[in-house]
Amino acid sequence: MSNTFTPGPTPNTVRAADGKVLTAPAGWVLLPPGDAALTRRAKAAGDHWVVQEKKGRKVFSRGVWAPAAAIERIRAELEAERSTESFVKRKAADAKRREKAQELYVGDFTAAVVNFLAFHPNHAELAKRLAQVVADHATPVGSGTVARTTRIPVEQRAEAAVIAWMRHQTTAYDSMRIARLKGKRREVRRMLAQRSKELLARYRRGEMHGEACPLTQALSMKGPA
Repeated sequence: MSNTFTPGPTPNTVRAADGKVLTAPAGWVLLPPGDAALTRRAKAAGDHWVVQEKKGRKVFSRGVWAPAAAIERIRAELEAERSTESFVKRKAADAKRREKAQELYVGDFTAAVVNFLAFHPNHAELAKRLAQVVADHATPVGSGTVARTTRIPVEQRAEAAVIAWMRHQTTAYDSMRIARLKGKRREVRRMLAQRSKELLARYRRGEMHGEACPLTQALSMKGPA
């Protein structure tokens, strides 16, 4: 039997893939998500049940059932490790590396956005401003945006992030009442994406835009660069 389950009907139960409800063994407790090291070691220590719940396309961890004694032993070991000077120094160094990697990625992503926009020189400053705003929104760690995926090249991430930002900021998408029909929301998103691409094409040709331009209005609401 798989050791991955969904939440059961009561706090001390889980539901298997076949629908069967199981009660947690005596002496077991649910370790909530949040401490990756503790969870990883608890799972490696022996018998355990992983609890996950799918909402939409995303799967969320609801914790791990495991023997309470094992969890407490591992927690004590981790606390001892984390109190050492070498651990503190290593964590600080890791944080600096992550910060540097994030800084480099934001720079690469912002440049990819500017390259995708390819605005006429007359709109070069606006392109930089748009790239900055899109990057600020899309690149934070944990944001869950397309900019954080590694499954597609950064050039494709840049394009997708721009179109997504424009969909929410320059169209009425967020206030639209879309029929609950299969494929309808996807159809609307494609239609709005085409409109956004047509607007971007005008900037690439160097056409002048007044204050009524939805892109100009959206950027003005973001405040000064």
